[in-house]
Formats: sequence, structure tokens, C-alpha cells
Amino acid sequence: MIVTEFRGEDVPAGERFDRWRELIGQTRANETTSPHAADFRAELQLMELGPVTVWRTSFLPARFRRTARRVRQADPGLYHLSLVTEGSLTLTGDRGETATVGASGLLVDSSRQPCASQAYASGSAADGRPGVVAGVGVDLPGSLLPLPPQRMERLLGRGLSVRDGTGALLADFLTGLHRHAGGFGPNDASRLGTVTLDLVSALFAHRLEAESALPPETRDQVLVRHVRTFIRQNLPDPGLTPGTIAAAHHISLSHLHRLFTRQSQGETVAAWIRSQRLEKARSDLADPALRTLPIHEIAARWGMPRASGFTRAFRAAYGLSPREYRWQALPGRS
Repeated sequence: MIVTEFRGEDVPAGERFDRWRELIGQTRANETTSPHAADFRAELQLMELGPVTVWRTSFLPARFRRTARRVRQADPGLYHLSLVTEGSLTLTGDRGETATVGASGLLVDSSRQPCASQAYASGSAADGRPGVVAGVGVDLPGSLLPLPPQRMERLLGRGLSVRDGTGALLADFLTGLHRHAGGFGPNDASRLGTVTLDLVSALFAHRLEAESALPPETRDQVLVRHVRTFIRQNLPDPGLTPGTIAAAHHISLSHLHRLFTRQSQGETVAAWIRSQRLEKARSDLADPALRTLPIHEIAARWGMPRASGFTRAFRAAYGLSPREYRWQALPGRS
């Protein structure tokens, strides 16, 4: 996996803007300007995941412009996704149509079309200096999407919310990708690029009411991600079972088991629920702020109300009883 890191503070002030603009320009053929170019502040982490590029950046307000001449000179056939996490972004198409998104908003455009965009900060920094804009960009070949360009036209230049559903899955995945970049190895690039492509395809297909165009494996991957997210959100509920999960996703219990086992290297739904609950309880047992909370209450808060059953499962997973683990994990134990 190729990861490029840029921190403005490591570069002389007079070179920061040009260096950042050069990195952005690797996948986006824009003319980039900023009123703060002379004393620019920016950070960027760019990850090459096979044919998919994902980059996280924060920067002072700037303007981006892709002219018709630029398109004629270099059109790599890419779709560009811009996820805003701080500040706002306004995109203006070549016909004058405009869309603006703030935090948790997503804009889509194409390297085939001229456009202009303006990134705005939401306020000033605590020290009075200009505030920054932050977000995640995704650049991927249009030829890899299962949707034809004619249908994709309907999404270009539109603002999409990523606060729920598949959009939230995509946003969580993209922001988490960069948080854990240091733990990925060379063989992870292709897999992560495929996951990114699957989530983007599913989001676009949903917005276009074209889910039938998705390959079965993409639908399965995204459904399992929805199931995992649902499980994490409902771990405290002792009534969380494979049956309730299947009902919540409008699929049969047998289909849930078959799908989950295939996507999880043989691990069952019930086993994954148990492992997630135990890991949450283990984290609480090692938390000094919770040292006075009884063990049975920690178990109950993660959906395991039977103390004896929790103790047996915890010992089987970690080789220690919950009490022994807490005694070893907490500092200043007596």
C-alpha cells in the first residue's frame, strides 16, 4: 500500500501551498487558488488502494476550477467524491447549477465535466487565525462502477447526505480508514479498494433506485456491513438475536446465517455478537473511571444479564475471570 503524508508545518511557508496543490492535482486536474497561499496551513494523507485513491485533508479555504481546456488535455475518466467533515463546499457546474454541502455532506463530480468549487471554513480558529476546511476525497475510475454514465449524470453536481443508511456506512469507513492507516499492510490495498468501490456503488445505486444493477457480491458485502453496524448499535439489548437482526433487515434467518458465515470466514452471527459484547466489557473492566462499577453491571450494560454465563464466556475468551482481568488491568490495584 502506498501512503503519502503531508504536513504543512514540515515545509517552509512559501512552499506549502504549491506542495499541497501538487498532491491534490495527482488525481484532480484543477486550477487551485487560495487567498491564504502565502501562509498556508494544510495536512494531507493520500492512500493508493489499487485503482482507487482515498485522501483525507484539512486546509485553509481555497477555490478549485476545472476548465474545458483542462478536460480536453487530461480526462482520466474518474468520478470524484468529496466528503465534508468540517466547513462547507459549494460546487458550480458548467451550466451554472450550484450545490452546497456542510459537514456530513457529499458532492460528486466527474473529470469529464468542467466545474468550479469553493471550500469555506465554518469559523475562525481559537487563536483568531482563519479556520480550516476538512474532509475526505475519493477518486475512482468510472469504468469500475456497475452503473452506466447516462444514469450517473443524475448524481453529478448534487449534494448527498451521508448521515444514515449506506451513506453513513461509507462515511464511517472512509474516516476510519485514515485513523487506522498505520496498521494496514501491503496486501490490504486491493481489499480496501474493493470495499470502497462496493460502498460507493451501493450508495449510488440506492440514490438512483438501481440496486438491481449491483453485482450479487457487492449487495452481499454491503448487507453484511449493515448487519454489523446494527449489531454494534444494539449490543446493550439482551434481546438482540439472529432472529431480530434478520427481521430488522427484512431477510430470512437462514439467509442471514448463510450470508454472514460466508463473509466472516465461518464465524456465526451469535458468535460475533458474543465476541463484540465481551470486548466491550473487557474495555470497561480496564477503565479506571469504571473501577467502582460492579462486574455484573458491566456485563448487563452490554446485554449479558446472567453473571455466571458472562464469567464463563469471559474466561473462555481471555483465559481469566472478569475479576482477575480487572485486577491485572487497573493501575494502583490492591
